[in-house]
Amino acid sequence: MLKLIRNRLSTGFIAALMVIAVMLLAVSCGSSSEDPGSPDDSEPSSDVSSGDNVLRLPGGDPITLDPALASDAESASYIVEIFSGLVTLDRDLNVVPDVAQSVDVSDDGKTYTFKLRTNANFHDGSRRVTANDFKYSMERSLDRETQSTTAVLYLGDIVGAKEFANGRAEEVSGIKAIDPNTLEITIDAAKPYFLSKLTYPTAFVVDQNNVESNPRSWFRRPNGTGPFKLTEWRLGERIVLDAYERFYNGRPSVDRVVFNMALGSSLTAYENNELDLSGVGINDIERIRDEREPLNQQFVTQEQLDVWYIEFNSTKAPFDDPKVRQAFTHAIDKDKLVEVVLLDAVRKANGVLPPGMPGYNANLDGLEYDPNRAKQLLSESKYGSAQGLPPITMISSGGGASLGPSSEAILAMWEETLGVTVEVQQSEFATFLQQIQRGDFQMAEQGWIADYVDPEDFLDIKLHSQSTDNYGRYNNAEFDRLVEQARTEQNSEARMNLYRQAEQIVVNDAAWIPLYHSMDNALVKPYVKDYNVSPLVIPTLRYVSIER
Repeated sequence: MLKLIRNRLSTGFIAALMVIAVMLLAVSCGSSSEDPGSPDDSEPSSDVSSGDNVLRLPGGDPITLDPALASDAESASYIVEIFSGLVTLDRDLNVVPDVAQSVDVSDDGKTYTFKLRTNANFHDGSRRVTANDFKYSMERSLDRETQSTTAVLYLGDIVGAKEFANGRAEEVSGIKAIDPNTLEITIDAAKPYFLSKLTYPTAFVVDQNNVESNPRSWFRRPNGTGPFKLTEWRLGERIVLDAYERFYNGRPSVDRVVFNMALGSSLTAYENNELDLSGVGINDIERIRDEREPLNQQFVTQEQLDVWYIEFNSTKAPFDDPKVRQAFTHAIDKDKLVEVVLLDAVRKANGVLPPGMPGYNANLDGLEYDPNRAKQLLSESKYGSAQGLPPITMISSGGGASLGPSSEAILAMWEETLGVTVEVQQSEFATFLQQIQRGDFQMAEQGWIADYVDPEDFLDIKLHSQSTDNYGRYNNAEFDRLVEQARTEQNSEARMNLYRQAEQIVVNDAAWIPLYHSMDNALVKPYVKDYNVSPLVIPTLRYVSIER
């Protein structure tokens, strides 16, 4: 699945209810009567939500629909429905063939041969997908001119990928189109998780003609290959996806999916029968959980494979001193945060890996709430006391006038225990992403959801010293050695043990303050069948049917 950085520290319904601020997109578009798969600037169409076979969901504007640039779950939730890749994650989170009908792996575990379907076509019907389309798409993701922040993370195991990304090669030598139906990918070492990485959008296929027709904004009219095609995108109003009749795995059951962004409270809209699904936030969770509440029968919940955390920039004062990081960690009463502030709608996090993730350590020794220890550590640090600390600012995504309740509680705990006043700087989501990617922060509120079911996606990608997603610049040689060894360890239990050791190191170093693992708390109308509340972002909508 895809990475997630949600707005403030709130809970919500993944892929549909993430509270994302208005993004850096200025052009509003509607639907074209000439080409229903291509949005344009025409007047709004009639009621696109009408019809018995239309699924109505809450949503938000994605930052992008370009698979090469996706780095947040809101964008991914649309991309996985419009585009597709060689492989995908099924509803049981297994890696299965997608546009590829079969995958063959060499005896040394380094060469993957994909045989492509002959019935996978681009949405406009102009042609079918070939091996050259995949080679073009992955090389485009890696091309410096595309400016992807994720391509090397997910495609960098391929032989020649880093050289190409750095401008030292004209092609990726490890990606070969043998013939129109056969693609060969060679990686630098046998890595058990490699196929999982190809479920990430940087490996999705795009239409070269579509991309080159308007390089700056082609994704406003994407010619994808997935189960749904984009019909309409009106910024701040709605996104409309229509079923693709010739989808290679069979036409979706619903005719249309409408994501509405202009209804205010999604729960109110749900109760007014304007939506078929809604998330349930903290303000309403107690009422909906009450078995006497009529809506309780429509309530579903799913633990997420994610972690909410505060990331320290270990290169910036005062968090260049591990004792300061540890002091701030020991000063947070996570039990009170989870039980009192968040009403047990989340699960307390002691470490980085969430329950349900291979390698999860239920016995991990976390840095528990200990006010006396927190004060002692601060006094032992090179800053000596709260008075010796420089001004501290924490950055957060969001444009509201006030902070979320969990943020306010954490700030109060730091002030009460350590005597430290922390300022919070909120910015719209796109600006927030730029700040953390530049390392322009002392500490930041963040969340991360699994892209695929492997601890490499958390520990290696987010915390290895050379990872471009290690925004806090954490650097520990022993940690690096363990996760590097885990990359190629073929024995599953030995590999998980390496990750457990690595996780304990990063927790002891307080590179992050892991806060909690979230739950998706949602309401689904009884006539909506087979809606999969997934623990991560995967294609789900083609399985849904409506039986009124």
